[in-house]
Amino acid sequence: MKKINLGILGGGQLGSMLCMAAKKLDIDTIVWSDDPTSPAKEFSNEFIFSDYKDNEKFNHFTKKADKITFEFENIPFDILDKLNSIKEVLPKPQINKIVQNRILEKDFVNNQNIKTTEYKKICNKDDLISNAHLLPAMLKTATLGYDGKGQFKLNNLEDCKNINLSKNTNYILEKMVYLKKEISVIITRFKKYEYEIYEPIENKHEDQILKFSKIPANISKEHFSQSIEYAKKISEKLDYIGTLCVEFFIDDKGDLLVNEIAPRVHNSGHMTINSHNISQFENHIRAVCGLEKVKIFKLYNAEMTNILGKEIIKFKEKKLKDNEFFFDYLKKEIKEKRKMGHFTEINKIND
Repeated sequence: MKKINLGILGGGQLGSMLCMAAKKLDIDTIVWSDDPTSPAKEFSNEFIFSDYKDNEKFNHFTKKADKITFEFENIPFDILDKLNSIKEVLPKPQINKIVQNRILEKDFVNNQNIKTTEYKKICNKDDLISNAHLLPAMLKTATLGYDGKGQFKLNNLEDCKNINLSKNTNYILEKMVYLKKEISVIITRFKKYEYEIYEPIENKHEDQILKFSKIPANISKEHFSQSIEYAKKISEKLDYIGTLCVEFFIDDKGDLLVNEIAPRVHNSGHMTINSHNISQFENHIRAVCGLEKVKIFKLYNAEMTNILGKEIIKFKEKKLKDNEFFFDYLKKEIKEKRKMGHFTEINKIND
């Protein structure tokens, strides 16, 4: 049987961990990135550096790859769509048209009779002032922006008047949620009604950046089952193939609200490398490559901490216990609030 060569667009830490999972399954990887310092360069079988519009590299990538996937959702849709016309891209590029735009994403979720926070499309300062009834609120660019980038907290009308909006940029104004919990559900869909689903993960953010995740989540049975059902519903409606993450808010009234959909492996699921028999990364590879679906089960409870900026220095010197695991993303430059690695601690389920 011919060895599968999996093409991966994007070479960040998610790409690195996808490459490691592929190696475990005896699948070769070819990573194409527009960043010459991409961490995944160290883990792939072949690495291509160029702009995604480079026709020569495009032709080489499509010739070498049997299957194609991506590690983050902000690769231009036209590139994914062009690739998909030659070799199948999974998950489907059309999905990114929805989830790359926060307005379309929330419209999609609400159309499934699933709640989100209240929101309005904002095109200019007048739109912002006329929707001041949503304050306090988060103003976000409709596209791009992650880990707090392109996001502004607005507390009052004065904030609305003082903020500078970029021309030709659409924004979304999201009413602030009084949070009780943040959770995420990671689901791998193989085909219609065939999934492997990880139990809900409890998350904590600092400055809009995920800092801490743990399983089990300290939530009610109702929120446990409802979040899983919503994740199933969303993945089915999208006809999704691969690993998907749905992020949720639980507000002070006990309502479960979808915050965002991530059409890829997700930061909150990094602990599955150590906590489960099959990680979110391996499941994604299995799904997009058409491999056997293996039933997942939890081996350990786990806690994961993101290592940001200069924190990486002390973790490189840390002496690890048997139940501790340190992942260095091998990024060349340390920047404030940049994800440099993660640290996972596992514990017996009956502890």
